[in-house]
Formats: sequence, structure tokens, C-alpha cells
Amino acid sequence: MRRLAVSAMVVAAGSGLAACSSGSSGRATADAASSSACWATATSVSQCGGMKALVAAAKAEGHLNAIALPPDWANYGSIMKGFEKKYGITVNDANPDGSSGEELAAIKSERGSSKEPDVVDIGPSFALQGQQEGLFAPFKVPTWSEIPADQKSAQGYWWDDYGGYIAIGYNAKDFPTPPTSFASLLQPEFKGAVCLDGNPESAGAAFAGVYAAALANGGSLSNIEPGIAYFKELAKKGNFVPTGASPSTIASGQCRVTIDWTYLQVQYRKSLAGKVDWKVFVPTKGLYAAYYVQAISRDAPDPAAARLWETYLFSPAGQNGWLQGDADPVELAALEQSGQVDQAALAQLPPVHGQVSFPTQAQLNAAEQVVLQQWPSV
Repeated sequence: MRRLAVSAMVVAAGSGLAACSSGSSGRATADAASSSACWATATSVSQCGGMKALVAAAKAEGHLNAIALPPDWANYGSIMKGFEKKYGITVNDANPDGSSGEELAAIKSERGSSKEPDVVDIGPSFALQGQQEGLFAPFKVPTWSEIPADQKSAQGYWWDDYGGYIAIGYNAKDFPTPPTSFASLLQPEFKGAVCLDGNPESAGAAFAGVYAAALANGGSLSNIEPGIAYFKELAKKGNFVPTGASPSTIASGQCRVTIDWTYLQVQYRKSLAGKVDWKVFVPTKGLYAAYYVQAISRDAPDPAAARLWETYLFSPAGQNGWLQGDADPVELAALEQSGQVDQAALAQLPPVHGQVSFPTQAQLNAAEQVVLQQWPSV
């Protein structure tokens, strides 16, 4: 299990805060309790006195219950350390390799206890499920207006944080004439070369690859069938390889072209530098993106810390943190406009041209059913 190593300084700061809030001063304890009570229902930072009040209340709580945040995923290790260093609040990351479903299950099973997750990082469908089940507390981070309307709950129950686009990666040494689109991968020179990242019946990245192929071939968010037809044709020509994309299959030459998320493609390029000349581009025709989602537990045991964490994630430090992890932060456009973007990190990502749209839950459900029914014939 991968766990975040908390520095002695942070532990000492957290211990000091805990000792202060539980010491002999009844007035201090009452004030801290009152502050937490206010933040438990706060829907904005201004509602309970602003940032100074939020920081004070969060420090009095002394820790944050996070869950399912692998330190090496999307740069979360550095982001958590940055939050701890800035505020002296310890991040307890339970089940770092857990799933979105396990995050919602933990909210239910630990409800009312000090171990209940304060915040979650989940997939879009689980965000909708959690809202429907009344698991989340509404809250709007200070930069709420910088999050696109179709990437957040209007009431503040959840909001997108970071994600990526489906991109095509390839070994430049093997293809003097590089691919330029989904259509180009049907050419004879790509025989035995093209991989998805898993099986679209069960793997989200592969499913997204089929969706992107559908958009590139006359389909829509309501019609994924052209994507399946595309892969049937790719398989018929012998170009499609039913081997999952990974650094090892790329290095071995099994996957000389992959259809995968931008943040994974960039990581392939970095990890294989010197071994494989990996190039990446986001196809203009077939633009498909997906983001992970943030939410605060309705009964968060550390409500001020939860709201401070979300505020930090949607500050330039947090947004650039995800960018440094090769993911697209949801407020990237605002960062660029304000001149606060990490230019070096941004330069690592392939450019994106065009406006992306996101499927509704009904469209996703329908597409998943079509893939389950038709993919076995590919």
C-alpha cells in the first residue's frame, strides 16, 4: 500500500493544534466547536467569516480525511504535501488505491464517525449517484465562476477538477509518415500496431477511445455505434491489437500506436524517454474528454478542513499541481488568462483544438449498453 509520508514538522504542527483545541481552555474549545458547526453547512467561504475564519477553524480540526488518492496519480502526493505545509493540517489518505464505488461506500459505512471521509475524488457517474443519495454537502469554491457550467452541479454538490482528452500516441521511429487522425490508422503501415488501454466493456479509458472514434466517424454522444464499426474495420485490416496499452507493451513493440488519455500518453513519453521516441497528439476530429469530480461529504467530521482543501485545490497552487501531474485542470483557461499557469508543465501537454462537449448520464448509460452488446463481435 502506498501511503503519504508526513513530515515531522507537519505532524508536530498537527499535534500542537490538536492539543490547543482539546486543552484546558474551555473558551477555545467552544469557539472551535462553534466554528466547525458553522462550516458544516456553509455553502461558501464568505458565509462563516471568510478565509481567515476558515483557516482558523480548519487548523483547530487539525486534519483532513481523504480517501483513494494515490500519491503518484495526477501529482496528488505533491498536492497533499503542499496543503499540509501551507496550513499545518495533516491529510489522512485512507485506501489510497481504492475506487470511486469504495469512496461512496466509505461515506455510508463510516457515517457519523471520526473516520468518515471529509472529501471524495470520484468519477462523474458516482458524483451523480452520490448527489441522488444525499451523500454530499453543497459548497461553491471561491473560483466557482471559473468552472464551466457543464462541469459542475448548479447547486454546488459536485464539480469537475482535473481530467484529460483522448489522444493518439505513437513510436515515431516506426512510422516515417506519422498518423494524423483516427482515419489515418486504417492505412496498411499501421498493421499490427494499434492498441486501446484495455477492453471497452470494462475499462474506462478504452470505452472513451471507442467514444472518440465514434465522434470522428459520424457518430455523436448519443450514437457510439460508428466507433464500434471503426474498430471492426481496424481489426479486419489487421491493424487493431487486443493488447492493453502500458509502458511495457509500448517498450516491447506490441503497442506501437495507442489510443489513450493525454495524461497517460505524456507519462508514457516521459517514462520511456531514451528507449522509445513517443509522440502524442489530440485528434481534432473525435474530440472527447472526461474529468474526475470533487465533492464534500454531507456529514464530514472535519467540515472546515474539507472546505479549505477544496478551496486550495481550486487555487493556482492546486490547479497547477494537477497540471504538473500531466492532467488538464478544469480552470486551465482562467489560469492562462490571469498569467498564473505553470508554462513548463503546460508545454508537456499536447495542444487541443476545438470545443469539447460532455455526455449526459443517460447518454453514457446507453453507450455502455451498446458496447456491452456489440464489442464482442469486434
